[in-house]
Amino acid sequence: MYKYLTINSLIQTTCYLLSSALAIAQQPSSFNPGQLWPDADGNHIQAHGGGVIKFKKTYYWYGEQRSQGLDSNLRYVSCYSSKDLLHWKFRGNALQITDPEHLGPRWVLERPKVYYNEKTRKYVMYFHLDNNTYKLAKVGIAVSDRPAGPFVFVKSFRPLDHESRDIGQFIDDDGTAYLVFEDRPFGFRIARLSEDYMSLEKEMSLIKEHMEGGAIVHYKGLYYAIGSALTGWQANPNKYAVATSLEGPWSDFKDVAPPEKNTYGAQSTMMLKVTGKRSTTVIFMGDIWKPKTQWESTYLWMPVQIGEGQLRVPEPQPWTLDVKSGGYRID
Repeated sequence: MYKYLTINSLIQTTCYLLSSALAIAQQPSSFNPGQLWPDADGNHIQAHGGGVIKFKKTYYWYGEQRSQGLDSNLRYVSCYSSKDLLHWKFRGNALQITDPEHLGPRWVLERPKVYYNEKTRKYVMYFHLDNNTYKLAKVGIAVSDRPAGPFVFVKSFRPLDHESRDIGQFIDDDGTAYLVFEDRPFGFRIARLSEDYMSLEKEMSLIKEHMEGGAIVHYKGLYYAIGSALTGWQANPNKYAVATSLEGPWSDFKDVAPPEKNTYGAQSTMMLKVTGKRSTTVIFMGDIWKPKTQWESTYLWMPVQIGEGQLRVPEPQPWTLDVKSGGYRID
């Protein structure tokens, strides 16, 4: 028996096909630093101040959800997934939470980072939790059984009894997990997570620079630590230091780019190492903040020039990456 399409169903089908074709057409063919970055649905990715982890063959990107029209009483952490780090599917808000500890109006949840604990089989999310004066300076923890959530808030604390605002994550080549956190006015600290990732058990270093946006990568026997100056939303020259051990000693800080460029308008959030079958690419992940239109804030992802104690973020331009080989090409 034949079924005939009504006018309404034909219009709906046509609209669906057109929207699907438009979303496909909007998918990027290369990384375009500083430009709007559409997800699989054609919407600009909302994962600000975030971090990326890889579980099996899939990458997950978590960040601050800053879309327009959000409930101002809630805070949201978005989750996206990808096989190639370029094309991302929105998996929903992994965390959607009301004020968890009576912090008051304009309470703060920033810079979410997620770790996967193989022993407990839990996904553990760390984030900066604060009131609107930034005086509490704590980390919050939420936990989930699945990478896309939902995550459930567990607790907050000052890591090792130190103040903590901007946080970063680092997972070493041997799988050991660390938290990087800004402890004003002392500098930023690197601390090892406990076995279950629910606390911190050992401080590795205090890097005595007044910096935030801490990010670390381990490359060919050296550790590179990046941070930005304390200038709020305003971009500044990010800098890096080098050490043979997380415990230091750390070298003097140097600019990651010409200082007059102010890191091309970006602030560091993570250093992502992609190791393939033939080579390794280290990606500088940065946020280009737009405080008045935060939903339009973009990202600066660029492969860095790194080795023998030197690190440089080149001028932003389109580029492509092959995650299987580990190599990249500037377009």
